[in-house]
Amino acid sequence: MKIAVTSKDFERVTGHAGQAKHWLLFEVPDGGGEWWVDRIILTKMQIFHHFMDDAPHPLDGISTLVAISAGESFLNRMRKAGIDAVLTAESDPHKAVADYLKLQLSPPKPPPIGELICKLHDALSKSR
Repeated sequence: MKIAVTSKDFERVTGHAGQAKHWLLFEVPDGGGEWWVDRIILTKMQIFHHFMDDAPHPLDGISTLVAISAGESFLNRMRKAGIDAVLTAESDPHKAVADYLKLQLSPPKPPPIGELICKLHDALSKSR
């Protein structure tokens, strides 16, 4: 199982998944065992918000995506692609993955006012 986690500094789970450039990619063996973790840095055109190509993507094959925050349209886009996109308040990437696997991932915090402004901006820019 491949789980991608947004992480601007590769130490904490971060938000704005659709705009995220830095990711931790966890490969969890079926049946348990030691995890393998890789650091992924996307180019501008590979960032999900910009990526519209059918070309291969560095995060192809993930089954789950974990972030602190993401827009509803991004979450829906991931779910349509068969990716379980989940949000959490957990900031430790390893704990977030472990909690996800145990079905105990902490829910996200309510969005701050800045995120609501971003959602409004996204909604208005898509209506043009």
